[in-house]
Amino acid sequence: MNEAATDAHAPEPRGGEPAAPASEGAPSTEQVYDALKNVYDPELGINIVDLGLVYDVDVSDGGDVHIEYTLTTMGCPIGPLIEQQMQALLANVPGVSSVQAEMVLRPTWSPEMMSEEAKAALGYF
Repeated sequence: MNEAATDAHAPEPRGGEPAAPASEGAPSTEQVYDALKNVYDPELGINIVDLGLVYDVDVSDGGDVHIEYTLTTMGCPIGPLIEQQMQALLANVPGVSSVQAEMVLRPTWSPEMMSEEAKAALGYF
């Protein structure tokens, strides 16, 4: 056998800590936000991150994800659909062990919370 075939370990980084395989460990907050950019408001056709509906993302060391989000209006009927999409998309993110989506009504959402791209897409200036 050649030496390269038997050495399946990645080189150790400086500092003596072994390198963790990419598939282990909790995802970063950025990875969660990136996944949430694939959840779209079906009425507006813009993702919930750019709409400013995601207020907070917290990821524990064990991969438990807690999301605080809101809706554009208090009586908006798409809340369950949004949560279902969040659960489905985050289930595919390596390191996520559970997802808790919490809808909050404070602070009240306003169009000023949208990204510049979302404002431009909706013609809001």
